[in-house]
Amino acid sequence: MNNEENNSMSMGELLKDYDVKRLNKGDIISGEVISVSQDEVMVNINYYKDGIIKKEEVSYEDFSISELLKAQDKIKVMILSLDDGEGNVVLSKKRADEILVWDEISDSFETKKSLNVTVKEEVKGGLVASYKGIRIFLPASQVSRKRESNIATLIGKQLEVRIIEFNKREKNIVASRRVIEEEAYNENKKAIWNSLKKGEKREGKVTRIVKFGAFVDIGGIEGLIHLSDLSWGRVNRAEEVVSEGETVEVFVGDFDVEKERLSLILKDVKKDPWQDTATTLKINDVVSGKVIKFTSFGAFVELFPGVEGLVHISEISEENIAKASDVLTIGQEIKVKILDVNLNDKKISLSIKDAAEKSREYEKFNDTFEGESLANLFKDFKF
Repeated sequence: MNNEENNSMSMGELLKDYDVKRLNKGDIISGEVISVSQDEVMVNINYYKDGIIKKEEVSYEDFSISELLKAQDKIKVMILSLDDGEGNVVLSKKRADEILVWDEISDSFETKKSLNVTVKEEVKGGLVASYKGIRIFLPASQVSRKRESNIATLIGKQLEVRIIEFNKREKNIVASRRVIEEEAYNENKKAIWNSLKKGEKREGKVTRIVKFGAFVDIGGIEGLIHLSDLSWGRVNRAEEVVSEGETVEVFVGDFDVEKERLSLILKDVKKDPWQDTATTLKINDVVSGKVIKFTSFGAFVELFPGVEGLVHISEISEENIAKASDVLTIGQEIKVKILDVNLNDKKISLSIKDAAEKSREYEKFNDTFEGESLANLFKDFKF
């Protein structure tokens, strides 16, 4: 065997471990980083020649090479040329990444898997973000489930998004952060509904004030506090008790999970004035009260906060009157006599005219008593 044959066999032995036949321009293959410099990356591609990646072929992003790669990193590369004239295979990482990332984004779209993107700039109608060099559009309406007043503040930040439109041919990708937030919100809402217990106390924030009460968010679901449940006293407008944005502690009232309806109570349900102060009221007592409401049949008088009684129109005055407002005014402090007390039904009957009569009797008695006292006091004196 001559030297040429020996050299040929040696070369055959040398190349038997390399997949020479499969290397073609445009192929995407695996490699391992050998070294990193400021301008290029040397890569072992399991070939009799090493591969080289020029700086401009490392990434579409504006990073230094050392920020992205280091020795022994496993990477995917595309073959641009099998010989750069100096014995190296010319490679591109960014072009391989672009092809692979399109496949990744396509898979993400099909499986509804989330991606983390970096917001690059604000454009008309929304934001432009980047995922491994691929441009992704994020409409303003999809930035958040809550309207963002200034989406430009998100530039430079990473966002978790879901691909909602994908067209590789037209290179059109649309993403949404809102759908992810909606899912999380609904899961949280479901958990809260399932955890509700009637009578328990929860902390919440007043979100809206309406004619008939106030809505309060208790951590993901909204409930209504009716005017009558804002306070034991009479409330005409919710603003008298709460304000939007205020943090409050409420009791859970009735709720319907299926219809997602929840009533909340702000007044302390453990301190019912009808079971406390109202028990001190006795028939025939004359007490002070405040006129709080007129009806066609009389007037309601508040005796204590949350405890009120009715003065029928026939019990207002000895004179014949057409309506309560003829002789009374809202907020007027008056004396009333207790005619009847029904704690179970929370009803109290009152009389203004009987209270006035009793007061006159007392004054008459007091004048007589004082007159007799004065006569007795001076009976032994001579003038």
